[in-house]
Amino acid sequence: MTEHGVSYVPKPVLKDEDWWAVWLGLFIFALGLGPIYGVEPLGWVAKVGTWVDLGKAIAPISKNYHISGPLSALLTYLFMLVLTTIGAYFMGARTGRFIAGFTIIYWITIVCLIIGENAYIAATPDKLAKFKIGWSLGLGEMGFVFAMIVGLIIGNFFTGFAQFLYEAAKPEWFIKTGIVIMGMAIGIKTVSALGLATTVIVRGLCAVVEAYLIYWPVVYFVARRFFKFTPEWAAPLASGISICGVSAAIATGAAIRSRPVIPVILAAVIIVFVAIELLFLPFVAAAFLYHDPLVAGAWMGLAVKSDGGAIASGTVTESLILAKAIKTLGIKWQEGWILMATTTTKMFIDIFIGVWAFILAIIWSMYKIGKNGTGGQLDSKVSAAEIWHRFPKFVIGFTLTFFVLLILGLNDKSIVKAATEGSNHANALRTLFFALCFFSIGLVTNVRKLWQEGMGRIVGVYAVCLFGFILWVGLFISWLFYHGVFPPVISG
Repeated sequence: MTEHGVSYVPKPVLKDEDWWAVWLGLFIFALGLGPIYGVEPLGWVAKVGTWVDLGKAIAPISKNYHISGPLSALLTYLFMLVLTTIGAYFMGARTGRFIAGFTIIYWITIVCLIIGENAYIAATPDKLAKFKIGWSLGLGEMGFVFAMIVGLIIGNFFTGFAQFLYEAAKPEWFIKTGIVIMGMAIGIKTVSALGLATTVIVRGLCAVVEAYLIYWPVVYFVARRFFKFTPEWAAPLASGISICGVSAAIATGAAIRSRPVIPVILAAVIIVFVAIELLFLPFVAAAFLYHDPLVAGAWMGLAVKSDGGAIASGTVTESLILAKAIKTLGIKWQEGWILMATTTTKMFIDIFIGVWAFILAIIWSMYKIGKNGTGGQLDSKVSAAEIWHRFPKFVIGFTLTFFVLLILGLNDKSIVKAATEGSNHANALRTLFFALCFFSIGLVTNVRKLWQEGMGRIVGVYAVCLFGFILWVGLFISWLFYHGVFPPVISG
């Protein structure tokens, strides 16, 4: 097989990073099903939570495990070390060097997550009273950014130490494994959404399809035409801005066979913009859309490009609008509906990731598009093997975890609570895999070379597209589908 004129020899399955992401993700998914059957195989997994008391920063994900936070972190380390070492061994890594490197990377990453979850950094406005603090930056997911910054410092200023860690720095493998696990949470959320208002679900789906048929091609055009990015950069950038930040950028990068560094660097920029949106967008929505609450909720889902950021924005928006509606309109709306509009919209966006990755894999194969923009002539005889080679295998794992939870939940609604609990347990590991990815990408990134590749232009594309049309098109589409739909009114 050839790719862009270069001979390509498929990797053996046991040496393929994509397949190892699938297997590790499915194994964690299987353990996450435990609560459905009355057990908690992952209840001991460490979760870093927002904190003001450092002693409470980390704890086991399940309250049924009465162990200390440090012990939980140690058990999580040993579990992830064993899983990743098995995969690394079969993929040809030097096992001893991998174990040493992973150990250092893991504990540095844990520290970064803990710092990022300090309440003065991470708490959203609706949580200030809970933590008894008067202010917060409200910057969720900053632990990822801190991990990347530390990785960048080590990779660019302590090169000897960085070389020692390279064996265990597997950014693409880590995040692909996390995406497979993420399918579980989305699947059970879908079951929950199906039990809610059909109108909101149908409108949410229509809004997502319409928005992203507009968003993606426009962002891609702007990146290519005005900022002169190659397809290798422009496609993941368009997906990251248009669909769902980190996950979409990674899935698209895998589908078109871009260099692993590209989508995760894009994701770092996206997270910074998510933090900026979270600081002001809910307050804009509350000021101008308090009389059309579900429009505001859907707008958060369409505009904020990360799951955590979007849900946090929806939560803050709902809190602000409900309070303002009582004061200004004399109406007391039922809680949960504004956030539901955000969550439902975001859920369909996440599902769209796998669909779009598959479409792009076929297009890039048929047109033989290269990293530098070469290609463009339609090859109607493109082989199934070429498409299979380009197809990101971890999407198979993502799809499996999604549909298994969806089918189980639809067949027996009584398991939804337990399945949600299990998906939360598995999701704690997904967060760690994502964080490991960000540290690793910082470690292997040469900043000087990266700037030459166009980091400044990445920020430019994002700013132009986000503030130029994404926010406003998203607002219009939210209004188009949700205008005049209101939450139930609480009497008295």
